[in-house]
Amino acid sequence: MAADSAYQNARKHNDKQNARIEHDRALERVMTGVLKDDTELFKQFMDNASFKRWLTDMVFNMTYGPASPPPSPTQPPP
Repeated sequence: MAADSAYQNARKHNDKQNARIEHDRALERVMTGVLKDDTELFKQFMDNASFKRWLTDMVFNMTYGPASPPPSPTQPPP
């Protein structure tokens, strides 16, 4: 998600609702890529609405916050 320029642009320049729309699109693209490595995860994402909503909400909440990246494991939090 951090590498998806469309989502990062929406996150920086749009309101939360529009950023969420672009986030959901980006996550769909990521999950399609996951198909190659983990077909069960992809299947759950596509077929299980509650799992899809949970994963989508979790990733959005983790990525929508402040623009600064989290501290690296070697750096203590500020």
